[in-house]
Amino acid sequence: MTEDAPLSAQDALIALMIAVSASDENIRTAELVEISNAINMLPVFAGYDPERLPRMSKLVFELLEPEDGLEALFGLIRDALPERLFETAYALSCDVAAADGLIDEQEGRMLEEIREELDLDRLHAAAIERGARARHLTL
Repeated sequence: MTEDAPLSAQDALIALMIAVSASDENIRTAELVEISNAINMLPVFAGYDPERLPRMSKLVFELLEPEDGLEALFGLIRDALPERLFETAYALSCDVAAADGLIDEQEGRMLEEIREELDLDRLHAAAIERGARARHLTL
């Protein structure tokens, strides 16, 4: 990927997961492991070049700095992501947020923004959220 090339759908999914992890300004190991596991295990990331990860991280962090950066990030994601992957994007985001066992206020707001930006049905989003919570419960 060149510096000015558009994001691929896979890049957009990864950028969204990174943004959720960074939303509370505390990127936890469990969140990084969740992102890594998703990239390594899920069919949607088949063929993804992991060498692109540092570029995606840099892009997300640069976009989150200015006040309107989140809006710019969502614009890139909407341009790159086919609508059929919107629920997948939200599910991955919820999994990253829930990975450390706690969805704090900032992560909750980020998930709300993602729901709105992707125009997800509230009932579908609630089911995705519940599934993420169930997958990340501890004893």
